[in-house]
Amino acid sequence: MKIGFAGLGVMGGPMARHLVAAGHEVTGYNRSPDKAQAWASATGGRFAGSEAEAADGADLLILCVGNDDDVRAVTIGALPHLAAGAVIVDHTTTSARVAREMAALAAGQGREFIDAPVSGGQAGAENGQLSVMAGGEPAALARVEPVLMAYSKAVKHMGPSGSGQLTKMVNQIAIAGVVQGLAEAVHFAEVAGLDTDAAFEAISRGAAQSWQMDNRWKTMAEGKFDFGFAVDWMRKDLGLVLDEARANGAHLSLTALVDQFYSEVQAMGGARWDTSSLAARLQDRKPRV
Repeated sequence: MKIGFAGLGVMGGPMARHLVAAGHEVTGYNRSPDKAQAWASATGGRFAGSEAEAADGADLLILCVGNDDDVRAVTIGALPHLAAGAVIVDHTTTSARVAREMAALAAGQGREFIDAPVSGGQAGAENGQLSVMAGGEPAALARVEPVLMAYSKAVKHMGPSGSGQLTKMVNQIAIAGVVQGLAEAVHFAEVAGLDTDAAFEAISRGAAQSWQMDNRWKTMAEGKFDFGFAVDWMRKDLGLVLDEARANGAHLSLTALVDQFYSEVQAMGGARWDTSSLAARLQDRKPRV
């Protein structure tokens, strides 16, 4: 398939690389031209100087950019240049509102727009093990799902446009609460004078077990917070969640509180620390990264 790929950062770069490895004709675009050129040199793909050039004649355009405004700009710039009937798949985490707007815009020009945020982080992108939650027309998703499996372990259709983004919000709500609980557990174990490794061994095979516990208990206790998904990004995502909750009436008191805790981490200088750095605000020492 002829594919344009906009956004070649820590997530998009590896995802686009998997598409090239799968045999697709991929043209990558990034706002930083040097990054696009470096990606093309490393993967054998092509690079473009604009979203319009990346989209020219493409059957599929994949986005992995920064925020709502980026999605609007790239989609509007690319749409007229896509092949008739082409599909846009947006892996950016955005508002459900912009997903619905872009779906309507694409439909008006004879194309399809699928909102398809991912879970799995940088490691999932590198290893081709992302989970995709998608909103939009089922037939359009079915057309491109085999392509998305080049970097995914699961693709789930969640409903009409915006449903993928709403599902990603559910994901971030769940993560925020679990990470804060784990941070407090580590802090309590330390203050109580327990051997944190022994405490982890004692509780990790019971009801307290989680991915965060398996992967972040020890590094939290060691004050290490350099594992990818940054606090700045999480605050962007939680902002989307809280905006949506104000609109739909959902009560998210814990999520709002954790968002405030992340603002404290930012004030500590931890804007680029990973999300497990909630533990840092409970510790007397600076992280060792």
